[in-house]
Amino acid sequence: MNHKIAIIGGGNLGTALAQGLLNAGYKAANLTVTRRSTDALKLLRQKGVQVGNDNVAAVKTADIIILAVKPFQVLEVLKQIRQALKATQLLASAVAGVSFEDINSVTKGKLPLCRVMPNTAMAINESMTCLSFNSTSPLNDKVTALFDKLGKTVVIEEKLMEAATILGACGTAYAMRYIRACTQGGIEIGFSASVASLIAAQTVKGAAELLLQNKTHPEEEIDKVTTPKGCTIVGLNQMEHNGFSSSLIRGIAASYDKIKKD
Repeated sequence: MNHKIAIIGGGNLGTALAQGLLNAGYKAANLTVTRRSTDALKLLRQKGVQVGNDNVAAVKTADIIILAVKPFQVLEVLKQIRQALKATQLLASAVAGVSFEDINSVTKGKLPLCRVMPNTAMAINESMTCLSFNSTSPLNDKVTALFDKLGKTVVIEEKLMEAATILGACGTAYAMRYIRACTQGGIEIGFSASVASLIAAQTVKGAAELLLQNKTHPEEEIDKVTTPKGCTIVGLNQMEHNGFSSSLIRGIAASYDKIKKD
């Protein structure tokens, strides 16, 4: 892909995106990342990425512009760059809770839009990224191909973007907390912290790959390891008696309620 990309906002999300693209072989010279303090971007600069704090200059030379700023900054940034935007570009927003309507209130429909919700695993090219487009721009396929390099993608309706934020982005933290709990349990039954963490993390990775590669339902894979009167079913039932599934579902619902209120 030879399209020039400008990432506006070089925080955790923006730098993870840039790093993932570099890992996938994207040309550093075609990538620009902006941040108020460019000192934090020195590692990207060393790899050949164009870094700076001039958002307008970055936008002028880009084909695809990706907003990766904080939600409270997005309207200010859009007002700053709107005169530099062109109809031949595509503006992708990775800002949670900011709708097409919000963006168009500033850009006045000047260019096609995309909402994108990746997660931080894109830094290692294992993101789950949800995309939504507001038009049939020729660049839509290019944007999808770009995020395909960072993991897996799915195109959804805009009305599901907040739900995607909870399940795909917040979900990283939920999974980490599960692994942390497994690690603590592993320590209790005799493993060192490092070995318990390795076993827990690789087991979760393997379980996920079984679902992705076999395209099976989780219960189908659970049935393969739960023998009658065995230790697995005893453990699962004890977790359910203590609200394992319902607690997780309630947590997801609580996060969704929070993002909808905000």
